[in-house]
Amino acid sequence: QVQVVESGGGSVQTGGSLTLSCTASGFTISRACMGWFRQAPGKEREGVARVSEAGVYLADSVKARFTISRDNAKNTFDLRMPVLKPEDSGFYYCAARVGAVCDGFRISTYEYWGQGTQVIVSS
Repeated sequence: QVQVVESGGGSVQTGGSLTLSCTASGFTISRACMGWFRQAPGKEREGVARVSEAGVYLADSVKARFTISRDNAKNTFDLRMPVLKPEDSGFYYCAARVGAVCDGFRISTYEYWGQGTQVIVSS
């Protein structure tokens, strides 16, 4: 069964840190496009970061602050957020396109989605 599940969300103050993890099953993330997206209240879902064999890409809004990594042995995909701001608040989703390289943040190109994990950053 193909599935991605997020974990690691929580509530922190401005400047705090969180690391989100995406655990994949039913496929190998090293040969997939893995993406992190987020959605704040009243806003559209936006791409945060993605990685595949084609390389790593982070959105301009987070590239100076966030990093992503893959642990192929554990089949996990992490989003490290060491310095959070209130505007980072929202639900974060892991998404995947199996057996593919990433090609942008178009929602329709990601075929599997996790349930989301909430990040709250208080000022």
